[in-house]
Formats: sequence, structure tokens, C-alpha cells
Amino acid sequence: MSHHGVGPRAVMRSAAFLTAGVLAVSSLAACSEDDPDTRPLAGQDIAPADRDRIADGGTVRWAVDTVPETLNTFQSDADATTSRVAGAVLPSMYRLDERGRPERNADYLESAKIVEREPQQVVLYKLNQQAVWSDGREIGAADFVAQWRALSGKDTAYWTARNAGYERIEKIERGDSDLEVRVTFRKPYADWQSLFSPLYPKDVMGTPNTFNDGARRKLKVTAGPFAIDKINRKAREVRLKRNPRWWGHKPKLSELVLRAVPRDKRAAALADGRLDLAEIDPSAARRITTAAGGKGSAGAPLTHGPDAALTPAQALRSWAIANGSDERAADEETAAREKRSKAIAKYNKEQSVLRRLVVRKSLEPAYTQLALNGAEGPLADERVRRAVARALDRDELARVVLQPLGLPAEPVGSHLALAGQAAYADNSGALGEQDTGEAQALLADAGWVRGGPVKAKKAKKEAAKGAGSEASKKPDDGTYIVGAEDKSGAVYDPASDEGVGDDSEPDDSKPGGHGTSTVLVPAPIAQLRTALLDQAAAQAERRETDEADEEKQEPARDGKLKDGGGPGAYAPKGTAAPAGAAAKPLAKDGKALSLRFVLPSGPGTEPLRAVGERIARMLDRIGVRTEISKVSDASYFKDHIASGQYDLALYSWPASAFPATDARPIYAKPVPAADGSLNVEQNYTRVGTDQVDQLFDQAVAELDEKESRSLVRKADARIWAAAGSIPLYQRPQLVAARPNLVNAGAFGFETPVYEDMGYLKKGVRRAS
Repeated sequence: MSHHGVGPRAVMRSAAFLTAGVLAVSSLAACSEDDPDTRPLAGQDIAPADRDRIADGGTVRWAVDTVPETLNTFQSDADATTSRVAGAVLPSMYRLDERGRPERNADYLESAKIVEREPQQVVLYKLNQQAVWSDGREIGAADFVAQWRALSGKDTAYWTARNAGYERIEKIERGDSDLEVRVTFRKPYADWQSLFSPLYPKDVMGTPNTFNDGARRKLKVTAGPFAIDKINRKAREVRLKRNPRWWGHKPKLSELVLRAVPRDKRAAALADGRLDLAEIDPSAARRITTAAGGKGSAGAPLTHGPDAALTPAQALRSWAIANGSDERAADEETAAREKRSKAIAKYNKEQSVLRRLVVRKSLEPAYTQLALNGAEGPLADERVRRAVARALDRDELARVVLQPLGLPAEPVGSHLALAGQAAYADNSGALGEQDTGEAQALLADAGWVRGGPVKAKKAKKEAAKGAGSEASKKPDDGTYIVGAEDKSGAVYDPASDEGVGDDSEPDDSKPGGHGTSTVLVPAPIAQLRTALLDQAAAQAERRETDEADEEKQEPARDGKLKDGGGPGAYAPKGTAAPAGAAAKPLAKDGKALSLRFVLPSGPGTEPLRAVGERIARMLDRIGVRTEISKVSDASYFKDHIASGQYDLALYSWPASAFPATDARPIYAKPVPAADGSLNVEQNYTRVGTDQVDQLFDQAVAELDEKESRSLVRKADARIWAAAGSIPLYQRPQLVAARPNLVNAGAFGFETPVYEDMGYLKKGVRRAS
């Protein structure tokens, strides 16, 4: 799970989801392989090229979020970089294709199939006879056995984070030859293709000590196209080199460097030549795509970058202060202008390099959802959750994020799969489309009355609330109530550097920041004259308005109200004028209906906050007030999502090719633990039903693929009906790359083919 760069380390597989109980859901026929509705919404964008067009050698420096704490993907602190390293250096029996479906990896596996179903399921693996570990030993049954025993859950000395599927195995034995492995299951397992990917050598899995510690910082034995050369934590990079014992296609690159660079620093790193490939946020993508056309016509300001912030008034004020009689102010302004001059020079230098890059884009195999905490409060009532869901215009939310990026703007219709995957079907009809009237009716049925009596609340100490909130750091705690402050005029543009509700402090270290000292030179005289005339006109208009307001207020001072005077005319500034009971909040049992909406506040999360504030305005239309609380990225998941300290929140889940296995802990009904607490697994909404659990159990044990998919889709329909989480949109995937770097970029669903990544030969043009 993540929220645009923020969130817990995923433990799901990745190339790293009236009452629901009585809902009648018809059986869904499995989509055929050729059904166009099962195609991904956006294809991958990797600049594909045949191997004979690619030069031999070269290095790609690929941005990652972290240097991994462990190289063991089955440990709790494994992260996306752990998975990326494993994908390049370890065997995987199956990989994902461009539609997010598992396919046999021929470099390791000649075949794999179910050879017996009764009385027990038996899968026979036939291994590639050339497949060997880097120490020369053949990959074989001993490695399968060691991994099964480590992950079966029977030996608690192994510190494992997940063992899904391995606990269903009864035994593993050698087949008719050393290249055959027979796996017998104690219980049927539909997702058997998820196992042994990645596969670690028995040297790692053989004992608890080697499992727990032996593969955290190094992997001595590997079996991929690349091997680990060096992990430099000081330089924050992992260097991979060609594996001399690799039997498949020789890697085109001689070296692959995974370099940890924060997302908000990647544009600068690309410009400095420290990166060749990097996933970036929309603002960085805008810098790159506009760099080539960023030269304005003579005298015209640029539409982006530092010059975009210059106004005639700012130019005049800065020049006047720097040349004024106040020597102290003049010195400070001159120093600030010199600092800005250097920053602008640096920015322009970066732009000259960035214009030589390309942005490759697709949709990430993950979706953003609105989570509704059903553990307590108003959202414990399913009718209120369904009302919130019916108030959302999911089409609008998808458009605001994806359309400006040129990506398909369609809402996600499933919790358990994405368009293109075998299990995908749009089951949102189980909840219903956006309908304000129906949402209001559901709230009324739940007892929430418009304009009902509300008991006064006693003051509470804000410092005791919202762990990790910015309240303890500055007077503005990042919280405001929608409807009490008009912020509806701001609109987030994913292709822009600005975000809705962006309340970050001015950054004087970068050009184009806020404040008058960003201006270096006076603007042209014509622009100054126009600005001053506009300012004078505005002041005159303001005086006329003030005089008119003064006349209107005269009768009020006598205790009278002129015709046309409205209630709320003398309320505090920013307060909307009520229009009878219709403008009053919903209330029940003396309490107003207000939900705490927790959003992250760090860099790169502007799109998420923009979506959050649009959702808040949609809810305000049905009388649901939202108290938006912006918290630090570090505390967002641990102190709020995982601990249940929220009513509404936005975060993302990765898609899985094996939803019956991987999605179950996300939607399983929470159960009481032995210590009296609630065991929620990964179900952070705390909403679940026995029926959903039963459908998952049936799906994971059903060996008929079509029937298993049908059961997964039924489970999804019931998850929709419970309204614990509302899928919104598939996340954008924007990747900056050198234009001659091929077979790399926005991979979408597909597992990267590391040995095919490389640079085009000189004189060879990329195929259009």
C-alpha cells in the first residue's frame, strides 16, 4: 500500500484491494481471452526494440526510493527495491505479462502443470536443464524444499512476513529426474503459480539463521541475468553486474545501478546526469515536456519556471527596495536578488539538459481508493458509508488526475483486479452510481436530520489529538472544515507545479518561489504602467463597494433589515450565509455529522490532496462535513491508517495476479485477538463480512480457473456493497528516460526484462 510515494512497505506480490450479507449477486461468466474489455486501459511505454538494434555495454542509473534494508522479499521490512533487486538476480518460475497475467518464465521452467487433482492436487515442475546458481550448482528440488519449509509457518524460528500458499503444501519431492520437482498439496490451491517466485537458494532458506540474517545485506549465490556487485549505503546505491554464469540472452547492459533519490529531487538528478531512468511526479514531467519549447518570444515571459512568477508589481517593488534609501533593506534585497540569480541560472542549466529527455507514461498496476473507517462513529453504519459512496462522482475524480496527463480517465470498477487482468469485471453496480438524492435518502434513513439540534462541544486540546500532525509544530495545524472556509476556487492541475490547498511555506531556495524577493529586474515600462493603472482601478472599485456596504448596514444599526438583506450578512468573514435548515449540517443525537479526512502533506502528494478536497466538496453537497487534517508523511500510515485514527483517507493498493490469495487479508472480516484487541490483518477500513471471507476461501481452493474467477468477482461485488473502500482511479505512471534507452520506461503490468534493457547502437533510430 502506498499513497503516491508514502505508505507502508507492501507485503503483497508486486513486480515489489441493503447489507452486503443479503445482497443478491448473479454469477458472472468469465471473460474470454479475446474480450476487448479485458485489455489494459493504457499500454506500456518502454520504447521497444529488438536486441540486434541495441549496443553491447553501458550503464543505466535507475532511481529507486530506498536502499533496501533486506534482500529477502519474505521479510517484513522488504520494500519495492528489494523486489526490483530480486527480479534481476533471482529465479522466478512465473512473471507477469503486459496484461498483468502470469506467464511461464522459460529461462527457468520448461513446463509446469497440475498432473493430479484427486485425491490431492499435484503440480509437476520441469526445470530448464541449463538453469544453475552462480556457484555452479543446478537449481533443483532441494531449493524448493528449503523454501517451502522456511515459509510453511510450522517453524516459528523463521521470521517471515507472509507464507500464503506454502502452508497448503504437504510435501515436495524429486521427480523422475533431477530436473523434475513434484509438489503435493494438502489442500487444493488455485494460485499455485504464485509460489517459488522469487526462489532463493537452499543456502539462504535452509536454516532460520541464514533466512533471518544471511540475506539481509548480501546475496552470495544468485541465478539471474545480473548479480549483486556492491551495496554502497553511504552513496545510497546498489550496483548490479552481469552474471557470468547466466545461460539466457546476455544482458545488453554491463551494469545496472539502482540509486536512491527522493522523488522531489529526481528532476535535478536527471539534469545533473546522476540518473538515466526515473519514475517522476507530474510536476517533474511538466518540466521535462515543456523544456524543449520553453523559450518565449522576444520580451514574453515563460509560462513555466522562474519567469512565470514575475509580475510587474513584484518587479517594481523589488527594484525599488534594492535601489531605495533604506540601506539595510536595500542590502538584504540585493543579496536576495543575487541568490535568486544563481538559482535561476541553475534552473536554466537544468532545463537545457532536461529538454533532451523523454517522458514515458502508462498506468501503474495500482489504484487509489477512498477508505472509510467502519470501526466506530457515523461510518460504522453501512447506510452512512453507502451515502458517502453515492455522493462521489468517480468519473470527475479520475478526470482531474489522469486527463491532463493524456491518460485514459476511467474509474476503477473492481477492488480485486484492474482492466486487463483475468479477474477484472466492473462490479460497481452492486453499490450504484453517483446519486445525490439517494445519498441524502440513505442518511435520512440512518437518522441524520438536516438542521437538527447540536450539543455544544467542550474545548479539547489539539495537542492530544492527531499523532504526527503538524499542529505541534506551528500554529496552523493543517486542519480545516469544508464549508467554513472557501477554498473551492483552487483547482489542481497535474501538469502544473501547484496543488489545491498547498499550504507549504515559501521556499526561497528555488527560483520562482513566493515572495517579492524572487524578482530580479524591473518589468518593461508598459507592463508596469498597466499594472499600476489596474491597481488604481481596483482600489477605486473597492472604495465604491465599501461605501455601498456602509449604506446597507445603516438600517441594521437601528435594529432593522432592508429588503433583500439576508440572514448571515454579518457573520464572520468566510462564513457562508445559511438558507434556512437546508444550509445547516446534518445532526443526530445532538451530534453534527462531521468526518475526519486525513491526508498526507509531503512533497509529491499534491494530487492526492487535490482529490481529497474535491471529495470533501462532493460530501458537503449532501450535508456531510469533513474536517481535513494534513499530517506528515512519516506518520500518515503508522499513526493514522494502521491505527484507525481516521474516518476517511486516501491510499493505494497494488494489483495482484492472484487476488484470491493476496487480497484476502485486505478485506477479511476483523476478528478479536487473544489479548482483546481487534486483528485486522491489512483490512484498515475494519469493514468485512463472513460472506466475503467464504467466497475468498472457495475461490482459492477452486482449481477450475473460470469458476475461481467467478467466485472472486462475486466477492468483489459484496465488497462494493459493504462500502468500506471505494476504488477511484488507476494511478499514473510517469517515467523520465534518455531517448536512446530502450525496453525501459513505464512498464505497466509487465515484469521488466532486465537483459533486454539497453541503449540503441549509434546511427540506429528508435522505431516509431
